[in-house]
Amino acid sequence: MSSLLECINLSKQYQEGESQIEVLKQVNFELQVGQQVAILGNSGSGKSTLLHILGALDNPTSGQVLFKGEDIFKFNRKQQAAFRNRQLGFVYQLHHLLPEFSALENVAMPLLIGKLDKKSATTRATEILDRVGLSHRLSHKPSQLSGGERQRVAFARALVTNPAIVLADEPTGNLDDKTGETIYQLIGELRQDFNTSFVVVTHDRQLAAKLDTVWELTSGTLRQQVSSRSETAVVTNV
Repeated sequence: MSSLLECINLSKQYQEGESQIEVLKQVNFELQVGQQVAILGNSGSGKSTLLHILGALDNPTSGQVLFKGEDIFKFNRKQQAAFRNRQLGFVYQLHHLLPEFSALENVAMPLLIGKLDKKSATTRATEILDRVGLSHRLSHKPSQLSGGERQRVAFARALVTNPAIVLADEPTGNLDDKTGETIYQLIGELRQDFNTSFVVVTHDRQLAAKLDTVWELTSGTLRQQVSSRSETAVVTNV
């Protein structure tokens, strides 16, 4: 089976004064259609940098990221913007909802940016908000929603374009345990409904254990852990 997304010898360095900081070191990683992957790592391990590169929000120093066999860093700016809008959904620890807009307007925004007409965008946004259990909160602004509700709106926004992949950066990091559990359940349900692949960057081992495959990023080096759903051996990225 061909990979949906693949990293090949991905490296990232930053220059800090006279020193060169190596954040990612020859990372190799594959994601299949419908697969849910957790990337574990402590603060400063490079996991958010990796997620930003997967989302074409940052450039690697060397290596490739292939989406369906195409190198996303050979796309021009317009092609990269279209890739992010149509193929990717993003969820962050801090939901990044626009405070002046309602839940419905926030979720419809990616469709409107993609030039879908307002009526169709509103219909689709309503459907996806209903799917995440927020049909009764369409007109509420973020300040009127609980933390869990805001994160559900963020998931709805990420999924409204029916993307191939959702990239989630610490999606439960700002939530209490009970609310976090509802997000775990939601991720599983959304895979069943949409066959969307998830890459979830987290330090939450409880969340990671609920996903198909667990990778750990330590000092810029990525290796696969024993799968939460199979007895896969550890595989290093060298």
